[in-house]
This record gives sequence, structure tokens and C-alpha cells, in this order.
Amino acid sequence: MKNRRWYFVVMVAVAIAISYFDRQTLPVAIAAIQRNIPLSNEQFSYLQTAFLLAYAAMYVLGGRLLDALGTRKGFLLIMLWWSLACAMHALATGFMVLLVGRLLLGGGEGGAFPAATRVVAEWIEPNERSTAMGVINAGTAIGSVLAPPIIGFVLIQSGWRAVFVIAGTFGLAWVVWWAISYRSNMMTLSSNTIDARAIGANIGWRHVVSMRRVQVFVFAKFMSDAAWYFLLFWLPKYLYDVRGFDIKQVSYYAWIPYAASGVGSFLGGWLSSRLIRKGRSIDFSRKLVLGLCALGMPVVMLVSVTPVQVALLLFSIAFFCQQAWSGLIMTLPADVFPLTIVGTVAGMIGFGGAIGGAIFGLIAGYMLGHGFTYATLFFFVGIFHLIGFLAILLFAGRIQPLSAIELQRIESAV
Repeated sequence: MKNRRWYFVVMVAVAIAISYFDRQTLPVAIAAIQRNIPLSNEQFSYLQTAFLLAYAAMYVLGGRLLDALGTRKGFLLIMLWWSLACAMHALATGFMVLLVGRLLLGGGEGGAFPAATRVVAEWIEPNERSTAMGVINAGTAIGSVLAPPIIGFVLIQSGWRAVFVIAGTFGLAWVVWWAISYRSNMMTLSSNTIDARAIGANIGWRHVVSMRRVQVFVFAKFMSDAAWYFLLFWLPKYLYDVRGFDIKQVSYYAWIPYAASGVGSFLGGWLSSRLIRKGRSIDFSRKLVLGLCALGMPVVMLVSVTPVQVALLLFSIAFFCQQAWSGLIMTLPADVFPLTIVGTVAGMIGFGGAIGGAIFGLIAGYMLGHGFTYATLFFFVGIFHLIGFLAILLFAGRIQPLSAIELQRIESAV
């Protein structure tokens, strides 16, 4: 089974691709949906907020669920849930049904990355973990790249309701594949000691929340995902509303930044792993690449003052940096914490990111509905990662496995 560890990584990458395809169904199909269900910018922001609030809640609950049920059973249930929720969108006749559909979809998808982090912690050696998470995180790009052309084709051929049915079917097929193929690793690989894992099994939510590193990682994800979810959900609408794109043009060009995000996911993880293999510490290897990613994000501030071709290039750079950053942030729980609480910690970090995306999505919808332009929003998007990185640099301490002594100190202090 150990020889199949990268096969399992690819399986998870496919699941993440499906999740990002599913969440892109609404943004890409929005112009067609609005012909039947009129939606304002603020209502559109409410739909994304509904997704992200449920996503945030399930990040926390899903992480705990995975630690309780195990990776195989937990991921199967999570994927089944969100696939059915995605298909449900096809039944919408008004705003409220779409809202319920987004809530249920977000509730299911929130467990995906905690599950991914557990798979990496179970099967991948520490010096290869950021590469593995980079491969998994590249699934976000695959799903997002495939979404505009496939959804555009289905919209033209069959209408928007068929988009959601087809997307849900992809997920159900993956559930069958996972049930047949995946097995948990009972001889779990970990850089933590056996004593640390034993103590970690007794650590509850209140202990996890009290950890300074967890708080800092949650804040950093809060800031970076505020930027990411704005770019993810609003890019197609920006191209429709500001650049005058039609469905065919979005299908032809909107995939380009998402393709760049996939390259970033892989290269960010690969570079960090390479530094570790060359003898640099986990702390240095993670923080250097995170810092480089944060420095690249401000290019998005120039989008509104450039021709559309250059704007797509700038979006691509920002997407590249964001997803390289994202893969590393979700590797940190496996770097620092014992497997017994990895799902919980990853869930807390993801919760912070989803809440950041939800809050900034509401702010974006309000601002665009009250006279502000996308240029103002792109300014904020450009600085959020820098704020998150400074928090990690100043307050997270060294990125290294917690010892049994440190865990005991945390447990006794709460």
C-alpha cells in the first residue's frame, strides 16, 4: 500500500478539482441563470456568502469528523453530500432555492481540505509533504480551468440546469472510486514522536483554539482567502460586467488565470520541499516561499488600468502566487501537529479562510452596489497576503513539530 501513496494523492487532487468545478458552476453560469432568475450584485454576494459560511462551519466540524471517523469513511460521506447538493441547484426557480443550494454545497465542500491534509499526514514523508499538498492544491486549478469551457459548452447546448446535474454526477462517480480504492495507513508516517501523538489524542477543541500557532495560521488564512474567494467568485462577473465579455469569451479566456494557479500550486510546494531536501529547515523552507508569494500579490492592483490582455496576465500572476501560498498554508498542520489533531487544526485554519472570504464578499457586493469600483477592491486584494505573512513571521514562532513536552504544557494550561 505504501507504493500507492502518490496514487492516493492524485485521487484527492481529483476530488479537489471536482470541488472547484462545482463551486464555479454558479459564477460561470450566472449570466444564463439571470435570464430566468434576476439577481443583483448584492444578491450574488449573498449566494457566495451562504456558500462560505457553511463552508467555514464544515471546515471545523468536518475536520473533527475526519479525526473521529477516519479519512476513508469521512471523505466518502463529505463528497457524497456536496455532490448531491450541487445537483440540487438544477431545481432552482428563485433566489431562495439557489441560496439553500449554496449553503448545502458549502457545507459539504468544507471537509475536503481537512481530509486532504490527513491523507498527506498519513502517507507522505515530511520532506515531500509540501510537494504532495501542491499536487492536491493543483486540483483547484484543474477544476477551475475546466469549468469555463465545459460549463460554457453545456450552457450553449443544454442550458444552465444541466450544468449542475453533470457536475453532481462527476462527484458521485468519484465516491465509487474512493470507496473501492482508498485504505487508511495504519502505520502512519509522522515527524512527531509517539508520545506526542498519544498526548495529542487527548487534546480537545479548546486546547487547539488556545494554541498561538493555530491562531496565527487562522488569521493568515483569513486574510489570504478574503482575496482568493473574491478573485475566484468575481472574476467571471468582472469580465462580464466591466470588460464586456460574453459567455463564449469567458469560456475562451477565463481559464488562463486558473491554469496559472495550478502551476503555482505545484511549484510552490516543490520549491519548499527542495529546500528541505537540500538541508534547510522546515521553518526556513515554508516561510521563504510564503513570503515570495505574498510579495507577488500586489500586481493585481494594476488590473483596472491595463488592457484586458495585460489584466489577464496580472490575474494569472496573482492566482499563481495565491495557490502556491494556499498549498503551503494547508501543509503547516501536518508539519507542526500530531496526526490525532491534524484534521481539527486544518479545519480551524480553513474556517478562518472561509470566514474571511465571506466577510470580504459581502463588503465587495455592498461597495459595488454603492458607487465603488473594482479598482478599490483590487487594492485590498493586493495587500491581504502581506498582512497574513507578517503575522506568521512575527507571531507564529518556528515551523517545526510540537514535542510531547510542548503539548503537555498546552494541555495543562487550559
